[in-house]
Amino acid sequence: MAGATLAAGAGWPVVAGASEGREPQRKPIPSSGERIPVIGMGTWITFNVPEDPDALAVRTRILDTFIRRGGGMIDSSPMYGRAEAVVGHGLRELGHPEGLFAATKVWTRSTATGREQHKKSRELWGVDTLDLQQVHNLQNWEAHLETLRERRAAGELRYIGVTTSHGRRHDELERILQREDLDFVQLTYNILDREAEQRLLPLAREHGVAVIANRPFRRKALINQFQGHPLPDWAAEIECANWPQFLLKFIVSHPDVTCAIPATSVVAHMEENMGALYGPLPDAEMRSRMVAYVQDL
Repeated sequence: MAGATLAAGAGWPVVAGASEGREPQRKPIPSSGERIPVIGMGTWITFNVPEDPDALAVRTRILDTFIRRGGGMIDSSPMYGRAEAVVGHGLRELGHPEGLFAATKVWTRSTATGREQHKKSRELWGVDTLDLQQVHNLQNWEAHLETLRERRAAGELRYIGVTTSHGRRHDELERILQREDLDFVQLTYNILDREAEQRLLPLAREHGVAVIANRPFRRKALINQFQGHPLPDWAAEIECANWPQFLLKFIVSHPDVTCAIPATSVVAHMEENMGALYGPLPDAEMRSRMVAYVQDL
């Protein structure tokens, strides 16, 4: 495998993953029953790097860590500059490892350009079939969903969805969930931004739509806010060794959330994030304790 050769040649550390004998936490996609790992990775900002050997090598190491630690969904978008090209570069270097769930978006007001973006994304990722393509921030969503359904029927993608972020356009997103036949929806959800619990998460459950949680750390803001404080002693009950794991396990333990997609440009941080993929998830009582704990900090 090309990835194994690259890792050894670069002197990269061996990364423990599903080979530890522990199964990663997975949840089903309601429309198919396919189960995917609950911790994915985002690429906004972090993978938008120039054609620089050192920058590309670091991103390939991040991808290698993610895949070897049991990760599946990698989320990107044409909006993210060179991110898709950098993901594709890393996947080629690693020999297109098994387990990838390729998720990207259409981001344009032009229907014709949306078709071009679909074709370009497949080329950049180096895949014949995208696992998921979403309409980014609801731009021209009606026309783009029609295109995505056509491409799905042609076998060029497997699942379709729409996205929003920063808590924006929830009323419109609610109408779309009620009206459209979707596989996925992506929205902002974290331990402090919980508005989606009121209407959108129950609605996604009702209509059989998988939920991807973006902005799990508000970029770095939540980590910066909490990292100077100790974790509660009872965090050990759910095998949380650091704040990223605490915050991620809160998100993916919600029964209506399928996957969270933290982003990072640091290999060690990817290691921390992927720790949330293993061990028990908090139950409803512990989730309430988690919220109360951070609100008191």
